[in-house]
Order: sequence, then C-alpha cells, then structure tokens
Amino acid sequence: MIEAIPLDHVVLVATTLFGIGLYGVLSRRNAVAILMAIELMLNAVNINFIAFSMYVSPDPTVGQIIAVFVITVAAAEVALGLAIVLQIFRNKSNINVDDLDLLRW
Repeated sequence: MIEAIPLDHVVLVATTLFGIGLYGVLSRRNAVAILMAIELMLNAVNINFIAFSMYVSPDPTVGQIIAVFVITVAAAEVALGLAIVLQIFRNKSNINVDDLDLLRW
C-alpha cells in the first residue's frame, strides 16, 4: 500500500499554487494570462478537495467527484472566457485589460 503524504505538505503545495495564481490575477494585464492564473487557482482548490477528502471523509472518492465537477466548470469558464477575449481582440486588436472599457457608460 502507498504511504500517504502528510496533509500539511499537500496544503502547503496547494497554498503555494493558489498564491501564484492570485499573484497572476492581480499583476497581469493580459487577459489570457489572467485566465491561466484563474485555472491555477482552481487546480489548487482541487488539490485541497482531494487531500481533505482523503483525511476527513469516510469515503475518499467524494473529493474526487467534487474535483471533477470543478474541472468541468473550469473548462466551461475557459471556453467562454477565451471566446470573449477573441471577440474583444477582433474588435480592438488588443487584449490588455486596462484598455477595456466596452461596458463603461
């Protein structure tokens, strides 16, 4: 049987990934880079779901099922986000989020 990794190590890795993703969201100006940083944050959440379900839940597959749902929602979010970014790029020839004021009065 495979020996389990301590929970604090897994949480540390997930926290680091989430922090890198948060830094990417707050510091980047490119819309595609922001979408990638959001995906990194969602992957950190998935790691936490699976890790905590292994240590807390009597049925460890619960975290995996929730992670699959999060991955499904993330795929839909990326598809919609990229469609919006491509449409903005076609109209403005720029995807810098500081220059986007399409919905401003």
